[in-house]
Amino acid sequence: MQKPSNLLIKVARRLFENEDEQTQFINALFAPQPFFPCILWCQEKPDVSPFLLETPTPWQPEFIDRLHLNEKPGQHSLHQEGYFYCLDFSSVFAASPLLTIQQPISMIFDMCAAPGGKSIFAWKALKPNLLISNEVIGKRLGMLISNLKRCQIQPSCVVNRDPSIFAESFTKSSDLVIVDAPCTGQSLLAKGGKAPGCFHHTSINKSANRQKRIMANSAQVVAPQGYLLYMTCTYSPEENEQVCEWFLEKFSQFKAVKIEHLSNYQSHLTDLYCYRMFPHQRLGAGAFTALFKNTEDGEVNTGNIDTILAMNKYVQGINESSYWISTHN
Repeated sequence: MQKPSNLLIKVARRLFENEDEQTQFINALFAPQPFFPCILWCQEKPDVSPFLLETPTPWQPEFIDRLHLNEKPGQHSLHQEGYFYCLDFSSVFAASPLLTIQQPISMIFDMCAAPGGKSIFAWKALKPNLLISNEVIGKRLGMLISNLKRCQIQPSCVVNRDPSIFAESFTKSSDLVIVDAPCTGQSLLAKGGKAPGCFHHTSINKSANRQKRIMANSAQVVAPQGYLLYMTCTYSPEENEQVCEWFLEKFSQFKAVKIEHLSNYQSHLTDLYCYRMFPHQRLGAGAFTALFKNTEDGEVNTGNIDTILAMNKYVQGINESSYWISTHN
């Protein structure tokens, strides 16, 4: 049997002091086991589930179900009809800080949206007046649009632009900005996938620099007293805790929010409120998440029909790079 790479072993040693936990982590990536399927109910949840269910976690929202291993929800007719969206439970973990937001959310801006799971979670949890899902990579737009249409996520739109454009055009406009950051994707290994070079320092540093640029642009879009949710599906501290530490140093108006229901997942690699799920915990392939609040006071450039209509006009002006799923009525 092939041995784990030295780079993987080094990452495990950085993440865990305990040798047994290092071994469990390495085995979860090197000899991956299937995780329970998970679905997000977009439409009204049936009284009797068409699937066999696992016991929910204490913090799992009502609109999420974990299913038995032998269930294949993507093949069910309700999936095609848009009743639910299939996702990894790690995505539920990463998006779950949104469940703590109590204030009304008028507009949500998802900066790195494809294939759409985090956008759909935010829409279901917070019921915004408008959801904007941006995807920079053109070849991923089709899947994003298809998922939002199938699941009847409205009012929403899909755009295809670099975050720097929105930083200039929509400053302080959104009550919530989501950054599901492009990363080295190390957790793909826990699902039996491939992520070539994901543990190499060159790939890690490249991703970390890109994440910082996206976060810097996204910070400009967050309205006063609004929120920014940062998450990745990778393990390297450079792409997770260190990005958060850099962000708070550069944008001092933001503060990390304590997420009580994730207290057992607090990262031991920082004093900030950051949370990690690891694959050997057997809930999902792994994720990192942190929620930040903009503590500034001031005018919000969104939240009323005039602003939404202005957004509609701007987005339609992008022509081929913009796709409306639904408009505000």
